[in-house]
Amino acid sequence: WDRAEAQRAERAVAITVGSKHACALLDSGAVECWGGTGRGQADAPGGPFSAVSAGWEHTCGLRLSGAVECWGHNWAGQTDTPGGSFSAVSAGGRHTCGLRTSGAVECWGYNDRGQTDAPGGPFSAASAGREHTCGLRPNGAAECWGYDDYGQTDAPGGAFSTVSAGDEHTCGLRPNGAVECWGYNDRGQTDAPEGSFSFVSAGSAHTCGLREGGVVECWGGNRYGQTDAPRGSFSAVSASGNYSCGLRASGAVECWGGNTYGQANAPGGMFSGASSGWSHTCGLREGGAVECWGDNQLGQLDAPGGAFDAVSAGYWHACGLRESGAVECWGGNELGQADAPGGPFSAVSAGWEHTCGLHQNGAVECWGGQQFGQTDAPRGSFSAVSAGAYHACGLRASGEIECWGDNHYGQANAPSERFSAVSTGWAHTCGLREDGQIECWGDNKYGPTGASDRHFSDISAGGVHTCGLRESGEIECWGYTSNGQAQPPAGKHTQISAGAYHACALGEDGSVSCWMVYNWAADVPAWLRGSGLPSAGTGGLLDRGGALPVGVIALVLLCTSLPALWAVAQCRSRGRS
Repeated sequence: WDRAEAQRAERAVAITVGSKHACALLDSGAVECWGGTGRGQADAPGGPFSAVSAGWEHTCGLRLSGAVECWGHNWAGQTDTPGGSFSAVSAGGRHTCGLRTSGAVECWGYNDRGQTDAPGGPFSAASAGREHTCGLRPNGAAECWGYDDYGQTDAPGGAFSTVSAGDEHTCGLRPNGAVECWGYNDRGQTDAPEGSFSFVSAGSAHTCGLREGGVVECWGGNRYGQTDAPRGSFSAVSASGNYSCGLRASGAVECWGGNTYGQANAPGGMFSGASSGWSHTCGLREGGAVECWGDNQLGQLDAPGGAFDAVSAGYWHACGLRESGAVECWGGNELGQADAPGGPFSAVSAGWEHTCGLHQNGAVECWGGQQFGQTDAPRGSFSAVSAGAYHACGLRASGEIECWGDNHYGQANAPSERFSAVSTGWAHTCGLREDGQIECWGDNKYGPTGASDRHFSDISAGGVHTCGLRESGEIECWGYTSNGQAQPPAGKHTQISAGAYHACALGEDGSVSCWMVYNWAADVPAWLRGSGLPSAGTGGLLDRGGALPVGVIALVLLCTSLPALWAVAQCRSRGRS
């Protein structure tokens, strides 16, 4: 069996999404996984399989012989599969359940809530949730066991054709197409709309259903946009923690939500600038006040009062430039990155764990983390400075770019040309030439240095992507952008700021628009894109009559912790990051 040959010749027939990874089943029986591999959950063994199910941090597949094979995180024994033959398997939170050919349900792994204590007797299907499990009896009755603090195992009477166990609630599909849910309802996740559905998937605090016409409708918590399903027709849908994913009839996977810290939820009103940080964003109001939103673990949103001329959001800190030229920083300060020296400065750029400021006399001064010499700014006069992850770059008055600090990927090897602006990302750097073309260098694993040959007026290097502002005011991004799943907004803009996995732009009317540009779950391998991934049916439901209908045990689709840094100072310098 040759996996490479299978990839070239075969088509995907099913897809399943887990916490930080996703897997596709090919019609050759091979399993191809992508996404987070920190626990080995995406390291699928050689095939063939007849079904696959992705759980929290582990994955299980059903061999043609009926044997179950699991891989990934195993701290609770969730991948220690019992011997014998199964007809289906479902990977849950930290436990797994399989349906024997006899109809018995057998579960293994973490059992702190009794989620693996399956009752006796035959079942026709089962679904493993986070800490509870539900099964369907041959007569359609739903029976659940495990964690029940919110009534998620208190299944109503009557017959169901599908059952889906989510985080702390459960949903079932009646034979007439009606959806009925029970359990925790703090966000309305059990308030199913009326009408007929062909499929239902219970996530964390939201639920999604597939109408018979292919339209996806979601309800419940929408803090991250996980219920804002895109228009058009789908053949399957899967709801997870703060994400939802749908499968188009064409085979394209489209995901929405997952804006983990709200860093893309720009407030209303007018701004004169915006800067995207790791998981937060700061905007400069027209009156000079700084307003930040997103993650606030270290106080990076707690901007001081008063007027600023510029603001720059870094990793877990941010810095602002006062009209007097003083720099004031707030948030994380474990390496002194928020301890700004005396000024006056004309610009400031907050990086990963260091900050750089441009003195009014043109000298660059940096402070904070010094692991790779990123604060050892060279002498002489600069017109702009940009602090990246572990490197920084300055723009000389002559138009030359000079970089210092980490150079493992060549991100500090600036070409000998004339530029009008410079922007540093995680491990790459981009410069804007005087003719308006962009040139990037450094790590290009995901294509962040692959700029087009069009003309731009501004540039911003993010985590593993880059965004440029066209002279027309339109935005163009390249690199790791979820295969086009998150496109920049249309219309004309005056500024652009790329973060780790989000970006923000300032519109001509002063409004700020932000969007997610990184979503690992949509990062389907190139050879699988557009291959025609059909629905396997009832995501997460175990069907005795055929292959596992995958996709419902999509527990939490979280953005992987990208090693990304950007620093965008919306300052008076032409060469702002």
